[in-house]
Amino acid sequence: MENGNKLLIFSAPSGAGKSTIIQHLLKQFPNLEFSVSATSRNPRGEEKESVDYYFLTNEQFKSKAENGEFIEWEEVYAGTCYGTLHSEAQRIWDKGNTIVFDIDVVGGNNLKAIFGDKALSIFIQPPSLEELHKRLIGRATDTPEAIERRIAKAEQELQYKDKFDVIIVNDKLETALEQAAEIVGKFIK
Repeated sequence: MENGNKLLIFSAPSGAGKSTIIQHLLKQFPNLEFSVSATSRNPRGEEKESVDYYFLTNEQFKSKAENGEFIEWEEVYAGTCYGTLHSEAQRIWDKGNTIVFDIDVVGGNNLKAIFGDKALSIFIQPPSLEELHKRLIGRATDTPEAIERRIAKAEQELQYKDKFDVIIVNDKLETALEQAAEIVGKFIK
């Protein structure tokens, strides 16, 4: 799988604005392509198979992991696994595109360790945990219990931010979008 192609790694606590920033970049740079992760969780909201995730049962996920079909994978929440399939990365590189990963902090650091200088890792940081809590409530996709789990996870994830190549604080979305576009533009040129 080694070749000259590059990859962008985006990690952030849930609700930090990572997906919004990634969608902006995908529109601005036609040679970026989103890597669809595999997960053992059920779809949420409007999520679609092979667009948002490859939805696998726990058994399917474990089987693929045992067969070495993942570049990296992790049990992010108890009983819920996420991973990056070798086949997905190769599919994008075969087109000559730069892969965009939306991945948790551990997976992001694993990918950076595997790909080194071919990868740029970007951490999207919320302005504060209080603001993050407001955003999660506002998006209305999770139960109050799930929101509390996400806030607890965010506290852990923020401890990883200094392991990333770049930190973008998403306080004002327009500023964060401009910063992301400038950083990514330099990296892929």
